Amino acid sequence: MKLISPRIHGYLDIVTVLLFLLAPTLFGLNQLPALLAYSLAVIHLIVTLTSDFPFGIIKIIPFPIHGWIERIVGPTLVAIPFILDFSSDEIARNFYIAAGIVIIAVGLLTDYRNNKIQ
Repeated sequence: MKLISPRIHGYLDIVTVLLFLLAPTLFGLNQLPALLAYSLAVIHLIVTLTSDFPFGIIKIIPFPIHGWIERIVGPTLVAIPFILDFSSDEIARNFYIAAGIVIIAVGLLTDYRNNKIQ
């Protein structure tokens, strides 16, 4: 049983966008980790607004594809501090690992097959 409906997932997407947007200020991220956070805020907002679910405005990305995007993004965020060589920045590393884990968990709990307005 999936616990997160498409509507709740939309709210969580907006929280995710805001968190990425505010992360440089809240956590003191700078340089590459900050630029990445701002970029991810924009990208996540675009994916959210163009997905076919209650929060989508343009609705061109099927909601199951939205789920697959997040299935890729979650693990990538966990790995990104090591791939982009900022793993020695403890705060940035931990932020991206935590964000990745949360996205993975939300993905596992979301009903991507049900895109009816709820």
